[in-house]
Amino acid sequence: MDFSLHLVETLRAARHIAVLTGAGVSAESGIPTFRDAQVGLWAQYRAEDLATPEAFMRNPKLVWDWYAWRREIVGKSRPNAGHYALAEMQRRVALFTLITQNVDGFHQLAGSTDVIELHGNLFRTKCFQEDTVVERWDTSITPPLCTHCGGFLRPDVVWFGEQLPPAALDAAARAAVACDVFFSIGTSGLVEPAASLARVALLQGAKVVEVNPTETPLARLATFVLSGPSGEILPELVKIVWVG
Repeated sequence: MDFSLHLVETLRAARHIAVLTGAGVSAESGIPTFRDAQVGLWAQYRAEDLATPEAFMRNPKLVWDWYAWRREIVGKSRPNAGHYALAEMQRRVALFTLITQNVDGFHQLAGSTDVIELHGNLFRTKCFQEDTVVERWDTSITPPLCTHCGGFLRPDVVWFGEQLPPAALDAAARAAVACDVFFSIGTSGLVEPAASLARVALLQGAKVVEVNPTETPLARLATFVLSGPSGEILPELVKIVWVG
């Protein structure tokens, strides 16, 4: 795979690289994207009808069961070469910030650390009432109840109509402002506020690299556009730039 000398030199000189990953990265591990997850028993539902606070209040068992099914699907898959390449990139760069819209935890499984999870984590659970992470509960009840307040527990993911975690969003925004290279990988560039991070980086003078098999609105603005799956492009890029 051929990469421009300008790209290679830009990455080698970078002091701070920030990366935003989206559903396309997980899709390469066989994880269905959010709206593609409506199959079998769940085909009669729209994903949006199972991912709102209102849906949970209306039928908490249904929503809990759907997320349990999603965790089962994710649990059968593993990180792909793109995840591992980003973990290796982190080890090679002086300052590295990994921001993800994905909730599967694959970046951490691949070895990435200090991952900023904009949309939460499918394998983390919190109290619906108190919004606090809960580690243990009675598994004989569905959905389980908070041992502190007795309220329902729910997946610690961001639902439609909810705000992104303020600390995560603030950390992501600060990285976009401070970095000198910003990667947008496997994301459509349509979901705000994550979609604006690359534009913020551009306005601050950073070089933006898009990695995606399909063209997105960011392509016309990006400094470098690498067309193809991240699982193929990133390992080669890391090898050429840092490993040699």
